Amino acid sequence: MIHAAHTLVASIPSPSVSYIDLGPLRIHFYALCIIAGIIVATLMTNHRLTRRGAEPWVVIDIALLAVPLALVGARAFHVLTHPGFYFGPDKNPWAVLFIWEGGIAIFGALIGGAVGAYLGCKWTGIRFWSFADALAPGILLAQAMGRFGNWFNQELFGLPTDLPWGLEIDPSNPAFPAGLAPDTLFHPTFLYEVIWNGLGVLVLLWVGRKAWAQWGKLFGLYLVWYGAGRIVWESIRIDPSEIILGIRTNVWAAIFAVVVGIAIIVVQTRRHPGDEPSPYQPGREWVAPSALQSQSTEDFVDLSAPPTPEAHAGSATSAVTSKQ
Repeated sequence: MIHAAHTLVASIPSPSVSYIDLGPLRIHFYALCIIAGIIVATLMTNHRLTRRGAEPWVVIDIALLAVPLALVGARAFHVLTHPGFYFGPDKNPWAVLFIWEGGIAIFGALIGGAVGAYLGCKWTGIRFWSFADALAPGILLAQAMGRFGNWFNQELFGLPTDLPWGLEIDPSNPAFPAGLAPDTLFHPTFLYEVIWNGLGVLVLLWVGRKAWAQWGKLFGLYLVWYGAGRIVWESIRIDPSEIILGIRTNVWAAIFAVVVGIAIIVVQTRRHPGDEPSPYQPGREWVAPSALQSQSTEDFVDLSAPPTPEAHAGSATSAVTSKQ
């Protein structure tokens, strides 16, 4: 009993509320975390693309397609890997649409977002892999910010632990495992992922300065980094999930992300040994307005009014007189 009390003093508390009400409007902190992450990722990607010569804020045009499809893919992947949450006796299938209650999967977001980004890049003329490399650090930071939404919702925690940074979960929470003592602490997998992703952002920003990290290879490194960490965190989570060959579906997805990331790095290194010439597809380059404006044309063009016939005749007479 003394040990349990000592553990609670050193533990990480979970927020007691997950939303605020503004009149008839209920705002979930989970949604705010996701929105904040999208904004930060957009700002970082815009900065990185424009630094390479892309049109400022062209990322907005791409995001108009990528973000909605990413959210659809994220929700669809979660529902497919957690069908027991939404279908069956005493279940409300309309809850599939209640995304504000939590339940999105980053791997589904990557698939849906990749489709949207590809279409957006075709629309704007940006190279898909240039956009992916510019996005990589921002999306990893957005994922770190989004994990705080899981903290507010008291979800996606790990196995019980006696470590001093164990996470407190309200025993009345539906996700609290049956049969455990109310003061049981759990691994804060949200925090593990926040720290891992934060370190990954620094690594990607450092590697991104090198010419090597072009043609999609930085995005490939992102997949390897995130996937490797997710394999570990996912393996100690205890929330329900579909199991394939004894392994959680999200672990399989993380393994797949690592394999795809390595494949991208290997293939793109062989296909494109040189530097990426431009973030634009050939023939779709954008030219800054300042580049179109050379020095003042007044230095090279005579803007004076043409001479009148009388002035022209007088000039000719003067020329003849001077020869005399």
